[in-house]
Amino acid sequence: MSKVTTIIVAAGEGKRFGFSKQFALLGRKSVLDRCLEIFEAHKKVAAIVLVLKDVGLKNKYIKRYKKVVAVAKGGKRRQDSVLSGFRQVDPKKAEIVLVHDGVRSLVSESLIDRVIEATQRAGAAIPVIPVEDTIKLVEGDEVSRTLDRDQLVRVQTPQGFSYPILKAALDKAKEENFYGTDEASLAKKIGKKVVVVRGDRKNIKITTPEDLKIAEAFLED
Repeated sequence: MSKVTTIIVAAGEGKRFGFSKQFALLGRKSVLDRCLEIFEAHKKVAAIVLVLKDVGLKNKYIKRYKKVVAVAKGGKRRQDSVLSGFRQVDPKKAEIVLVHDGVRSLVSESLIDRVIEATQRAGAAIPVIPVEDTIKLVEGDEVSRTLDRDQLVRVQTPQGFSYPILKAALDKAKEENFYGTDEASLAKKIGKKVVVVRGDRKNIKITTPEDLKIAEAFLED
């Protein structure tokens, strides 16, 4: 079985939310704590690198979670935060690296399994869910064309990569000062194949107070 390290990125300021949403309460626990608990309990995850804006919280999380081996300081942009976290990953103990949003606190064990298994097979994998709405391309205030939704998906995390692929992708992006929309876009930029696995509609990204209410409903379901 491959050695797996998860980078949990939780360094956002929460401008749309009003405060750092990773610390908002979801039930009786914070969004981030719920996220950490899932990866802490997952048998295939050997280590966690947590990325926070305030590294002064390091001892709090290292004492609370046995698998948290390092706390890295978040950067100006998400990609900077991922790179900061990746630099704390031990290549001798991480054949596969997962990158997960710290505000996706309802990720399931089975989804994590699917991403790990696909990454072992292909080198890079992401979870996706189909787009059900009709999608229009708009130019100015006019509809330009209708996109084929059968070829469109919504991307989730964790995104999985072999250690060498993620290292090469992050290094190349840093060298070229290129910022992608996610880690998969960086892997594609260096010519690597990225496969998709079935995502989970409950694995929502909490970015607004409305999202938190939806997550609370899922939690009670």
